[in-house]
Amino acid sequence: MGILSFLCYSLFYLSIFFIIRLLFQSRKFKNLPPGPTSLPIIGNLHHLKRPLNRTFKGLTEKYGNVISLWFGSRLVVVVSSLSEFQECFTKNDVVLANRPKFLSGKYIFYNYTTLGSTSYGEHWRNLRRITSLDVLSNHRINNFAPIRRDETQRLIKKLAEDSSTKFAEVELTFRFFDMTFNNIMRMISGKRYYGDDCDISEVQEASQFRDMVSELLQLSGANNKTDFMPLLKFLDFENLEKRVKRIGEKNDVFLSGLLQEQRNKKERTNTMIDHLLNMQESQPEYYTDTIIKGLCLVST
Repeated sequence: MGILSFLCYSLFYLSIFFIIRLLFQSRKFKNLPPGPTSLPIIGNLHHLKRPLNRTFKGLTEKYGNVISLWFGSRLVVVVSSLSEFQECFTKNDVVLANRPKFLSGKYIFYNYTTLGSTSYGEHWRNLRRITSLDVLSNHRINNFAPIRRDETQRLIKKLAEDSSTKFAEVELTFRFFDMTFNNIMRMISGKRYYGDDCDISEVQEASQFRDMVSELLQLSGANNKTDFMPLLKFLDFENLEKRVKRIGEKNDVFLSGLLQEQRNKKERTNTMIDHLLNMQESQPEYYTDTIIKGLCLVST
């Protein structure tokens, strides 16, 4: 009974602490756009209902084209006007260039050093320059056109085979998913990881990669409850932080293996990893393995 009372009191005081913290945090922001009244701890999360586009449309009709919401302890501004959206990312793009500090950025995206997780500054500008002018430039993307053409033909051929004898109902969602990731991974490493026609010698590796991608999609970005409601860290029955850390380590091992495999090849090919390894030879102080793995991860 004593332990139960202690836990109840602890939860009560923690709740009070986070409510006060949320109230003081909201006062730091001046002249916020209008929005619905938020609740302690959860903020406006109770307003979010599927489909989200209709939820935001209803809120926009009531409060205007620019509204503020609290996702737990985090402030979110929703912009629904094209002209105001353009103003945000032209005149005020530097102000809005920073990224929130999520668990995935720490454990999966190399401690906030990738393009999509790092704060605005010299490092971010360098990554942006490398990505837009070199790694994913129009010229390099056009060089990968044969890969996209081949993957499209494979999909069409597979659909034709499935319906060659009789009418066949086909689920296209996962087929487009497979085609997209095969396109991406062939550009990055020259390998196909999805579909029945991936290389037999790499079946186990392909299976591991698919499992890893599935976990990444579940745990990366803004999918962790504790990122928005810190109180849940003390009630983390799902061990979310440990899971994010584990998938980050697994992902790092996989990418490190890809880099080492490409290094061991006698000849370099026209893949993103090979191109970055060539850049590493001339600028090893910047094109570190971590930077290369981060660029590959963001590209997927």
